[in-house]
Amino acid sequence: MDVLMNLSFDLPLFYFLLLGFAILMYVLLDGFDLGIGILYPFFPNEADKDTLMRSISHVWDGNETWLVFGGVILFGAFPAAYAGLTSALYAPIMLMLIGLIFRGVAFEYRFKSTTSKRWWNRAFAAGSTLAACCQGLMLGILIGGTPEHSASPLSLLTPFTLFTALAVPAGYALLGCCYLVMKCQGPRQQQAARYGQRLVWVMMAAMAIVSLATALGSDAIWQRWFADGHFLWLWPLPLMALLAALRLHRDLGRVQQSLGAGSLPRSRHEDRPFWLAVSLFVLGFAGLLVSLFPAILPGKLSYAEAAAPSASLEFMLPGVLIFVPLILAYTIWGYRIFAGKVEDFSEGY
Repeated sequence: MDVLMNLSFDLPLFYFLLLGFAILMYVLLDGFDLGIGILYPFFPNEADKDTLMRSISHVWDGNETWLVFGGVILFGAFPAAYAGLTSALYAPIMLMLIGLIFRGVAFEYRFKSTTSKRWWNRAFAAGSTLAACCQGLMLGILIGGTPEHSASPLSLLTPFTLFTALAVPAGYALLGCCYLVMKCQGPRQQQAARYGQRLVWVMMAAMAIVSLATALGSDAIWQRWFADGHFLWLWPLPLMALLAALRLHRDLGRVQQSLGAGSLPRSRHEDRPFWLAVSLFVLGFAGLLVSLFPAILPGKLSYAEAAAPSASLEFMLPGVLIFVPLILAYTIWGYRIFAGKVEDFSEGY
């Protein structure tokens, strides 16, 4: 306990970074399986739909662990921010949960249905798209500054928030395409690579527009990036994002060329697009952190102002130090067990 007391002055920052890590893990992991749901209508063949759903059937529920964990950290470590966010974003949060419920039920019932399978296909696609759009809407609201809890839900809809509500699903679809390139073979892999090539530039355009709008909409963010020569040491972030996008577009093109020639691409060209897409999200998240830090509710609260009392933070710390490694270990173990192509597991995948 003495050690915890000595660390108490750092605990708000520790929990802020842990919250950011949980959000990033959720976006990356649940992002690609939401993306597969968004792509579902673009694979009309039922055998293709079976393969797409089987490719994530072993991980989709575990991926959502990070959403629950992030909510717990926000509630326990930053109760003022939790109250502000949940009251202001009540409508999109509820719609997101409804979407996640629909896609979760579709997972369970689609494999057992016969005549109603097309309805579960629609529920899976609609639930995934709704959840992703709501997350994009919440991102836009958070960047623009959360409104008062008494504001009408319609006041959340602005050109900027509507744009982010479409941009996030496009990014998730890109993650889904790159995941399918890694997990599938043949025509399905080629189709995913073709969609992915188009979505790379959609995502880059969306990142550029959101970044520019964020900087122009806030003097503080503009000063953070461009005042006093700050851009001289921040420029690697957009440059690395552009280089990753160019490499991703090229690798997805190589996948298509190799398949078109009748030979399978080398494994590094199958796996690398997914990690390049992940790097785009990580770099975008880093840019967002640079713009908003130390705010947890932009324009209202910093993480230090929203933090719970030191006694509460210290009480949570042993559980965090135990369960975060366990969650990470379980996640890594699950992905290692089901490594390889979906087609390699004819039963039980």
